Amino acid sequence: MRNKITLKKIAQELNVSISTVSKSLKDSHEIGEETRERIKTFAKSRGYRPNSIALSLKNRKTKTIGVIIPDVVHYFFALIVNGIEQVARKNGYNVVVALSNESFEKEVVNMETLADSLIDGFILSLSKETLKKQDYYHINESIEQGMAVVLFDRVATEIQCDKVIVDDFRGAYDATSLLINKGRENILLLTTEDYINVGRLRTLGYIKAVQDNDLLLDNHLIIKVEDTHGSDEAGPELENSIAAAFNKNNKIDGIFAVNEIYAGAALRVLRRLGKAIPSDVGLICFTDGLISKYSYPPLTTVKQHAEEMGKTAAAKLIERLENDDENLKYEQKVIKSIIIEREST
Repeated sequence: MRNKITLKKIAQELNVSISTVSKSLKDSHEIGEETRERIKTFAKSRGYRPNSIALSLKNRKTKTIGVIIPDVVHYFFALIVNGIEQVARKNGYNVVVALSNESFEKEVVNMETLADSLIDGFILSLSKETLKKQDYYHINESIEQGMAVVLFDRVATEIQCDKVIVDDFRGAYDATSLLINKGRENILLLTTEDYINVGRLRTLGYIKAVQDNDLLLDNHLIIKVEDTHGSDEAGPELENSIAAAFNKNNKIDGIFAVNEIYAGAALRVLRRLGKAIPSDVGLICFTDGLISKYSYPPLTTVKQHAEEMGKTAAAKLIERLENDDENLKYEQKVIKSIIIEREST
């Protein structure tokens, strides 16, 4: 049996990116004419056919939702999927979950594969590599063909679809303010690079809280973690950066981490340095997950209500799938966060 030719296989054969192949087959003028024609000729010679996105819409409903998450390390994403499952099951839908592993290419391939499996719509959080490349062609193409898409947590303004987010700016502002109200004046921020929307907003919330409380904004107290392949792989380098920050500034008395994996790295470093929590250093982080609850001491967290986000995303997608009004306006739902205070502050 002849193997099916896919965008990925064409890209590998011609040594170009999946995005370049996809755009060429759509005759996009973002790609040079010579490259477009070469790709289209090759695809035709190999019998390539477009994926089944259009076929899976109004004519062939399967009551199946495709969910794509960036990784399985973060407890946050597990809770999201659980929330999606609950609402989907209640409404008679099945859920198929795929993992991008923070890879743009895997995200594209997952969308193509799930579309070929005739799913009715997508719920996804963008991979870090996708956000870094700022290439959303595969998602916009699906939407243009009529596929229902809901983005959650990591979103992009360039994609016109329904979105479910947490108020990252406010959550970070409140978290930093809590540390300041506890008397902390030199607060170390552990965050992501700015191309990740949630990390950027949390960084801005931290900065605003520092400024509003008339504290000196010290850029040396902001550690931006480059972890394109996942937060777990960035651990050793992050720990070295945290230790270096304490070696340079012995006045650091607070840490705000934008996720609990970064907070876990901070805990390890603080123990090695002989720092007591919270008497020497107060610690707070986003994500009220298992690390936060069962670490020692238990961590004060910004609870994002991940399960509620998943339920909201699923409800929004199902509403759009079952509504015949093609002019239904896109919505952005904002979930409010709360602070769960524990022993680390």
